This record gives sequence, structure tokens and C-alpha cells, in this order.
Amino acid sequence: MTDGSEQPLNILHVLRAPVGGLFRHVTDLARGQAARGHRVGLIADRSTGGAQAEATLAALASKLTLGVTRVPMSRHVGASDFLAVRHVSQRAKAVAANVIHGHGAKGGAYARLGFTPSPTDRKTIRVYTPHGGSLHFHWGSPTGLIYLNAERALMSRTELFLFESAYGRDVFKAKISDKIGEPPNLVRVVHNGVTDDEFQPIVVSQGASDLLFIGELRLLKGVDVLIAAIKQLAQEGRSIEGRKVTATIVGNGPDRAQFEREVAKHGLGEQVQFVGAKPARQAFSLGRLLIVPSRAESLPYIVLEAAAAGVPMIATQVGGIPEIFGPEVGALVAPGDPAALAQAISQAMQDRGARHSASLRLKTRLRALFSADAMTAAILAAYREAIAHNSG
Repeated sequence: MTDGSEQPLNILHVLRAPVGGLFRHVTDLARGQAARGHRVGLIADRSTGGAQAEATLAALASKLTLGVTRVPMSRHVGASDFLAVRHVSQRAKAVAANVIHGHGAKGGAYARLGFTPSPTDRKTIRVYTPHGGSLHFHWGSPTGLIYLNAERALMSRTELFLFESAYGRDVFKAKISDKIGEPPNLVRVVHNGVTDDEFQPIVVSQGASDLLFIGELRLLKGVDVLIAAIKQLAQEGRSIEGRKVTATIVGNGPDRAQFEREVAKHGLGEQVQFVGAKPARQAFSLGRLLIVPSRAESLPYIVLEAAAAGVPMIATQVGGIPEIFGPEVGALVAPGDPAALAQAISQAMQDRGARHSASLRLKTRLRALFSADAMTAAILAAYREAIAHNSG
């Protein structure tokens, strides 16, 4: 059923890489919109994501009236960009899209460049959710100049800005809109949400490691900080029940080889294992304490998923993570600080009762405030508001 007596919308989601939290957000949102009777389609890069993305998209396609299409989309600026923009334009016209929703820097650019309304077309809106993306860059770097100038140029082609955290909104304002004034149209914050089944508890495997990391293996995620913290714990002789602290690293990414070299260099090979990418709920059983040592984030799903499942965790005070923790924000640690992380790990491992109680409090907060159903409803309401605003 659609929301109230409103007519169903034709919604086209555009993203580049079908991986990570951004992909999770889009699939949850598309599935929720389709369940409410809207006609939904999705466009993504055809060369990334691997078998897991293929399976997810195949299952999703059967629920989406407007289907799933995949075309070449390069990570950086390249010739394939022109083909991707043309494809988005053709699809938007073919399905008579009411909403073209771009996700991430590249998806947002394709969505907004791929449709130019005629002077009489006031019923189609272009929506942009950065998901961090180009907002991680700075004006002082050559790459930052390219991406942030592109963001600034595309502002006038955006009827609705949707941010998944107040942090993302504020960074956009500081880096982009403060330079040329406020965005010309609507700006709304809608937090990511989790589904009811994600509140089921996790059974930790026999032989699980003490620590667990789940995510993309790149420097931005702070895996090197975790390795340095484990090294410090070993050097200081801190142990768990008379043995050295162990860790499981779940995920793949461009810096995996560098992290593996660091583990070998510091003689941590018997303590730290790399097991490749796995679904989050499957991976949660592999460790007793999740570590999220990121240097930057928007509103990470891995934190939401872990909190919903009652998984004890240590996370850094970056991005939208404080918005998730709320009154528990004092438990967060500074990013890029191996000593602070090592101290937090040591305290958590010594007081299992305290970390269990903290995880229960966070789970209760998640159930009340971070629902996928509420996320979908709020985004649809924002679409309706932007369409009305654009038509007025």
C-alpha cells in the first residue's frame, strides 16, 4: 500500500559500487518503497560487488517494478561517465521517473546530470544523499578541489538533499554551501535504520577471537590503528586469561596487503587473522568485542547492526557515530590514537559485565530510534514535500 491516498511514485535509485553501507541503505530503501506500492528501479556499476552483490541484486530485481540495470561506472572521472549519464537519462525518461535519487558522489552526479527538466516539468525531482563520499575531501587538496567544486556546481540541480546524519548535513554546509549560500531547495536528515530481524541475539562461536573488525580494508577505516593497539597490548604484557589478545579481521579492500604486512612486521601473525568478506551477522559470531576504529564515517551500518544485535563494541568519536550512541557517547574513543584504543580494549576485556550492560542500553536505544521502516516512511515524506515545493 502507498502512503495514504497518494498516487504511487516512479522512483529510480542510482549508485556506483553495490558494496558496503551505501548499498545496504539503497537495497533496504528500495525494498521498503516497493512494499508500499511504489514503482522502483535501480542503476549500478556492472563490474563491482562480486558474487554477493549479484545475489542481492537478483533477489531485489524480482521486487522492483522498474527493474535493475547495470552499466560501466568508473571510480574516478573517465569516459564511462558519459555513457552512465546517458543511461540514467534514458531510463528516467523511459520510466517517467518522479524521483531520481543519487547515492554517493558518483551516483549523485549521474542522477543529477542524467536528467534536465523542461521548463514545464515540475513533477520530477532530483535527490542526493552523499553517504560521506566527496565530503571526506578537503579544499586544500587537488582531488578535493575537483570533487568539492563538482558538489558546488551540482547544487542547483538538486531539489532535495537527504543526509543520513546531522553530521553529514553539517559537513556539507561547512564545506559546500557556506561558500555560496544555503542549498536552493529542501534539506532533510533521515537516519539509517535496521530491520526487526536484526535484533535477534548473536551466538558467539567456540574459539571466537577476543576482538573483531568488520569493514572495508582501507586506511580510512583505521585497521592500522587497531593493529598498533594490539601491538601495544602485547608489548605491555596485557593478556586475557593468561593469553595474548586475538583479533579477526573481516573484509577486503585496497589496503589489505599493507595491513597484512604490518601484522607480520610486528610479529602478530598468531594473534591476528584475516578471513575475507562475510555478511555482518555471520561475522559477528567470530569475535567477542567489535572494534570500529574509523578515522571518518557518516552513519555506519556496521555500528547500527552490531548495536541492534547486542554485540559489545568500541567505536571512535567520528561522523554520525555519536548520534547513534546518544547518552553513551562518553564511551567513544578518539580516532587515530592506538594508545587510547588499547586502553579502551583493556578495560572492556577486564569488565565483561559493564560492556554487556552498555550493549543492552544501546540496543534499547536502537529499537526506539533507528528503524528501517521509519527511515523509508520519512524519505517518502521528504520526496512528497520536495515535489510539492517544486510544483508550487
